[in-house]
Amino acid sequence: MGIALLIVGGLVCATAIVVLLISIWFVGIYNNLVKLRERIKNAFAQIDVQLKRRWDLIPNLVETAKGYMKHERETLEAVIQARNQAASAGQRASGDPGDPQAIQALMGAEAMLSGSMGRLFALMENYPDLKANENMLNVQEELTTTENKVAFARQAYNDSVQSYMTARDIFPNNFVVGFFSGKFKPAESWVIEDESEKQTPQVSF
Repeated sequence: MGIALLIVGGLVCATAIVVLLISIWFVGIYNNLVKLRERIKNAFAQIDVQLKRRWDLIPNLVETAKGYMKHERETLEAVIQARNQAASAGQRASGDPGDPQAIQALMGAEAMLSGSMGRLFALMENYPDLKANENMLNVQEELTTTENKVAFARQAYNDSVQSYMTARDIFPNNFVVGFFSGKFKPAESWVIEDESEKQTPQVSF
């Protein structure tokens, strides 16, 4: 009887140790996924800061251009409309950077904004006085600097997404992800498909 109790006690103890180890393992994976998910949010916050800076600069650029490009009203209005759509998409994305649809919408809006800005800069080549305007020179310089910062922030964001998605999909982490299916959703990288978008719009002064 005593031996049986010892055996049972040993099995209970061993089971408790196994359960404890599994719990520690489970919690460790969970916490790591949470940490990686938070890195995505922090990385996107840096993109958000630079995009907002760019959105704030664009109206100043357009207002300066209006004084010289009186016959280009449609182009100028298109820039402002694209800027407002990008800012609206950015606001939604900043609320949940882990939402792939929100990031895709922002990427699309930013592509449209880049296209409209490119058309504006192309037209500005026909207005030498505008190109020589001191305010326009300053805004263009700030835009170029901001675009470079956006590119660096975007790369950091993509690195964070890649780390998270790799950790999310490998075994046995995917078991934990499956257990918390609504907690660790897929994240979307910021991919630029149009080569022209990768280039900072430039105006020759």
